[in-house]
Amino acid sequence: MYSFLDGLSIIEASSFVASPTAGLYCAQFGAQVIRVDHTGGGPDYRRWPVTEANDSLYWENLNRAKKSVAVDLRRPEGREIVQELVRATGQLITNFPVDGFLSHALLAQGCPDLVTLRIMGWADGSPALDYTINNAVGYPMLTGTGPDPVNHVLPAWDLISGAYGAFAMLAAMQWRSTSGEGCEIRLPLSDVAIGTVANLGGLAEMLYTGRDRPRLGNAVYGLFGRDFTTRDGVRIMIVVATHRQWANLLVALGLSEDVAAIEQERGVSFEHDDGLRYTLRDMLYPLFERAIRSRDYADLSTAFAAGGIVFSPYRRMLDAVHDPALVANNPIFGTVPNPSGFDYPAAGTFATVPQMHRREPCPAPYNGQHTEEVLADLLSLPAAEIGRLIDAGIVGNIASGDPK
Repeated sequence: MYSFLDGLSIIEASSFVASPTAGLYCAQFGAQVIRVDHTGGGPDYRRWPVTEANDSLYWENLNRAKKSVAVDLRRPEGREIVQELVRATGQLITNFPVDGFLSHALLAQGCPDLVTLRIMGWADGSPALDYTINNAVGYPMLTGTGPDPVNHVLPAWDLISGAYGAFAMLAAMQWRSTSGEGCEIRLPLSDVAIGTVANLGGLAEMLYTGRDRPRLGNAVYGLFGRDFTTRDGVRIMIVVATHRQWANLLVALGLSEDVAAIEQERGVSFEHDDGLRYTLRDMLYPLFERAIRSRDYADLSTAFAAGGIVFSPYRRMLDAVHDPALVANNPIFGTVPNPSGFDYPAAGTFATVPQMHRREPCPAPYNGQHTEEVLADLLSLPAAEIGRLIDAGIVGNIASGDPK
């Protein structure tokens, strides 16, 4: 946690991954992010993974450092409260539809300099999820080795959209500070996905070649990189990113003469040509398979580390979370009370600022935990009026509902 955004308040009305991620990143850098959910919780409130008590560890971690307001979003008076909260702060993060009670045009009435970040599925407003967008841009047909598509489990487009959205919102606020003008940023996952394909050269590549890339399994396209198995059964991934790493890899494996023989036979030089190593990979792989299979992992890892070679053993996520370097001794983590009652390391900001003190991560709120505080502070509602809203079920707090 850092204080770069102290003094900034943002209303977040969202669910699932992309939109809450944008709010989370702003909160981790000091913004007061107030998440508004339906009383009883939104559609992602119990999303897996969950504890035995059905508390969502997913929800708990995507909403750290935020405040929570619970409102009956089905009732007109509840929706009006959310609208007034947005106007009171001047910033909104949401994945609600373009039209409706959270439309930018409607909210900007009475708040003309409003900045809205609206994360969408498709640009036309059609719904989509990360996993359907990934299929739409073709990555599952480049993954694996066989004829069938291979999905991956990481919601990459959600996470990229959340990070890009947080950046875009702050950029719009900087524009507002000089122009006095607000705006709505519409960020469809589909545009993030196909735009990323373009940024990585994929769009140009497809149009230039007129065909998909070959499906390479665990090999890396355009570089020398693949998985190999050591004598003691450890599977490792090796990727050569620089020419120096290539030279050091040959020395570490004792393959300099064998590779030179291939170069002489083919009249080529691998020394400074990533693409050639990739193109002739089927000639090189057997050499590396034999060399790596003849040595134990401990021996190889020492030699690879000394040569600055990029490698890593494959392991389960259960193993990774017990790695002291990744978690226990990593300063991005801290220990705070969690609403679920389960005690585990909590992630703060991924970035480290050496010149500043890193504050401890903050816990996630209970649903509705800050309803009374926020209504009093931002809308200046008296206690009697807040009590009426709670009694009428228009808003909720911990006492009036499920404490998460």
